[in-house]
Amino acid sequence: MNLIIIGLILLAVFGEPLFIVIGGAAFACFYFLLNVSPSTLFTDFYRLSTMPILIAIPLFIFSGYMLAEGRVPQKMLRFANALLGWAPSGLVLVALVACSVFTAFTGASAITIVAVGALVYPALIKSGYSEKFTLGLVTVSGSLGTLLIPCLPLIIYGVIASQQSPLNVEDMFVAGIIPNILLVILLWIYAFFAAPKSQAPQKFSWSELGSATWSIKWELPLPIIVVGGILSGLITAAEAAAVTVIYILIIEMFINKDLNLTKLIQIIRRSMIMNGAVKIILGMALGLTDVFVNLSLPDKLFTLISANVHDKHTFLLLLNIFILFVGCSMDIFSACLVVVPIIVPIAVKYHIHPVHLGIIFLTNMELGFLAPPMGISLFISSLKFNKSLPTILKSVIPFFLVMLIGLLLITYVPQLSLYLLRFKSQGTLIDPASLF
Repeated sequence: MNLIIIGLILLAVFGEPLFIVIGGAAFACFYFLLNVSPSTLFTDFYRLSTMPILIAIPLFIFSGYMLAEGRVPQKMLRFANALLGWAPSGLVLVALVACSVFTAFTGASAITIVAVGALVYPALIKSGYSEKFTLGLVTVSGSLGTLLIPCLPLIIYGVIASQQSPLNVEDMFVAGIIPNILLVILLWIYAFFAAPKSQAPQKFSWSELGSATWSIKWELPLPIIVVGGILSGLITAAEAAAVTVIYILIIEMFINKDLNLTKLIQIIRRSMIMNGAVKIILGMALGLTDVFVNLSLPDKLFTLISANVHDKHTFLLLLNIFILFVGCSMDIFSACLVVVPIIVPIAVKYHIHPVHLGIIFLTNMELGFLAPPMGISLFISSLKFNKSLPTILKSVIPFFLVMLIGLLLITYVPQLSLYLLRFKSQGTLIDPASLF
């Protein structure tokens, strides 16, 4: 067993795919620790295939790839600028909102920094914002949106956590709306005080708003349809994904004509490779979750922690420190697959709502995008804007601290995450009061 552990560590160090390492660990634990056939792992793939929410993953991935290939970033930025650019530090607010929405649909901060950030950066510099401020804003904006439907990490957390608690994945889609708005507002307020005071907001123009709205008239209803449909209970997440992909396919291919058959085939190929990777990793992760459950690992950890941590608030503080460290050391998908099965049962025993825990977890992951050694947003900004990593890191620090304040508010004011759940008319919603 020791040799297998060493072998798996070496595989991880030398860059083998995550599913091989996780699957190898699950197989070894089934055989050596639980004394059962490793073939049990294949039942987890069957269980995975029967989850209705899993239909949403390939469809949302496909939708995000299609949006990234068209002129959506330019049209979205123009509309946001016409709608919000008149406000104090309006261009900053435009960048924050546009990046949040785009990240939600593409599921990747890297794509947002490249597609939207590259458009916002020269506009901010031209408006008189310092290079340091602009670099920090664009880098941070790329990580926003992870809490919004239909971002992929939101779905993955829900799928894994639902194996450990009576969680409805669709509840996660609703819970992230207010926390994400909070983070945007906090960063906007910071920008108002940190940005040059000589900046005068642009004048509001009804004609420009009308023209910008007309240019994005086909894409604009999409977030309203998806969020409103799920919030009202009219459609499930899987149905929302189907509506999204059909709607985007029609408008991008036949109305806007930003996509042709050749591009579409390339997008299908790239998105399905991504989907296959996610499904394999999820299946292996569910197997590892079974190992944790059979070994009573969460119960043992809870016994150890509860002997030293007696109140929920202290536990939440320590949990944030731990998850933030994880976010700095692992990518968001690895963190979801390895850490979530362990922390969910423990947090529930501390009377923490699993949906609230998910928002805490994903907010920490957003911060992890901005911190070394992983810090994917730092590296992407460094490459995109041809700046050294220390330069990017220095520019991000003030924004990081603002987001840290937001994380503490989200952590200790659970109603920020749970308030909208009361308006959701379908699903197996957990009553927050039942946990206390």
